[in-house]
Amino acid sequence: MKLIVAIIRPEKLEDVQKALNEVDVYLMTVSDVRGCGRQRGYTEVYRGQEFQVRLLPKLKLEIAVNDAFVESAIEAIVHSARTGDTGQVGDGKIFVLDLQDAIRIRTGERGSSAIGP
Repeated sequence: MKLIVAIIRPEKLEDVQKALNEVDVYLMTVSDVRGCGRQRGYTEVYRGQEFQVRLLPKLKLEIAVNDAFVESAIEAIVHSARTGDTGQVGDGKIFVLDLQDAIRIRTGERGSSAIGP
């Protein structure tokens, strides 16, 4: 089992969800987050004052998958979250972590059956 953590642009969520559904990945947790990377923010003018916005709004997806779904889920996220054909700075990152255990609270199931269909 793996935990896929993806940081994406907020406007790409629907595309990513659709792409994941096409590879039979439906369960995820989505959080509003802010962060900075190579994009480094932007300058904005508010009431005549210029200020630097360094932490940009992003979405964090947390997706627990069985090993058989890891590569297809990653490919779905990469292709659907990318801006244009070649991508742009700020499109996001994907992290894959080992998941030691998962427990479905309702039934008490553990391991792969707790996250699988």
